[in-house]
Amino acid sequence: MANGGRLSIEDLAREAREGTIDTVVCAFTDMQGRLVGKRMAARHFLEVGHEEWHACDYLLTVDMEMEPVPGFKAASWDRGYGDFVVKPDLATLRRTPWLPGTALVLGDVLDHHGHQLPHSPRAVLKRQLERLRAHGLVAKMASELEFYVFEEDFRTARDRRYHDLKTAGWYIEDYHVLETTKREPLMRALRNGLEGAGIPVQESKGEWGPGQEELNVLYAEALEMADRHVILKNAVKEVAFLQGRSVTFMAKWRPDLAGSSCHIHLSLWTADGDRPAFVDREHPEGVSALFRRSLAGMLATAAEATLFLAPNVNSYKRFQAGSFAPTRIVWSRDNRTAGFRILGHGASTRIECRIPGADVNPYLAYAALIAGALHGIEAGLEPPPAYSGDAYKDAAVPSVPRTLGEAIARLEGSRVLREAMGEEVIEHYLHAARWELGCFERAVTDWELLRYFERG
Repeated sequence: MANGGRLSIEDLAREAREGTIDTVVCAFTDMQGRLVGKRMAARHFLEVGHEEWHACDYLLTVDMEMEPVPGFKAASWDRGYGDFVVKPDLATLRRTPWLPGTALVLGDVLDHHGHQLPHSPRAVLKRQLERLRAHGLVAKMASELEFYVFEEDFRTARDRRYHDLKTAGWYIEDYHVLETTKREPLMRALRNGLEGAGIPVQESKGEWGPGQEELNVLYAEALEMADRHVILKNAVKEVAFLQGRSVTFMAKWRPDLAGSSCHIHLSLWTADGDRPAFVDREHPEGVSALFRRSLAGMLATAAEATLFLAPNVNSYKRFQAGSFAPTRIVWSRDNRTAGFRILGHGASTRIECRIPGADVNPYLAYAALIAGALHGIEAGLEPPPAYSGDAYKDAAVPSVPRTLGEAIARLEGSRVLREAMGEEVIEHYLHAARWELGCFERAVTDWELLRYFERG
């Protein structure tokens, strides 16, 4: 039977017969973290599509504009841009209450021999989870997604070239109840819709910026949480569209307003007894050696992993002092100026990475953070003392890479991540990043026109 919005294949068959579900969105996640795929008639999905379906292999080699990027080894004009196989993960099958008569299922991307494509984002994460399981561990994670809401619909916003848009609020509103009431029809629809899709919601709240929201869902094992993240993000855009509004998950959509973050929480648990592995009640601070080594590894690899935490040119505009976005790779206990913040007690002890923005691909970000934790565990690293004070002011501690170019250079030289993720995966995403940076470097921006057109 259906469980809180989740569907078994038998549930879907029954609802298809009854006419309550007629469409199945079959999707996977591309390099940019977007859902791509097909809408199938429920009947066809039940007959054929639940086993597998095919899509063009260029979908994991295109940029944000869907431009086929030359130079990838995985797919190219020279190789004819053939198909790959998408195998639905039926554990992800669920109804989507905000779309009438519709269910959604996510899939894994395979080659024609049934092997997962290593550069597929879901496969990148699954590889790190397999490494964790070899240590008898599982990762539980959560994403805190922030976004801005606008009064204009997406078409109007585009026609205005995203200038002079009205945010759905007009003053700084962090935690304000009255201000968030003004867009409660949107947020209520999202909370209830996600619950109806089997994604447990914790809360929504106003964030710092005018019209900015944060929507949090319950933590889960890493793969399930990454699935929740991409479904949530797509749902926000769809529900906003259906209500005649638009949203953005850009890390920094306007220079004078707060950026949108995606703080990621991580804790490790034993795979056998499901016990928290970060806890040691005999230790003066209540944390285990595994916790300390995981934290040390994440700190040691943070700069070289930043490309997976901040994947776009715009991502780096968010890293501003005094903005609640981190600029320094240090750890602290409940200090929002640090790149890594330690929260909770006992079973709730966890590491919060504050580096990612809302534009992040969760599968890749989670994989990079887990790879860092595993590096610390396997190398027996110990973290430096906890940082105290205002990390923004301390130039003596390591800095988060400040540009996409710097992040590319740090990943290029990363022995740890090359060994953890594989040369093929690292080179795939480096190639994508170099292309993105090249596109930006060739662009003429509004800032340049205003500054240099007459006076330059």
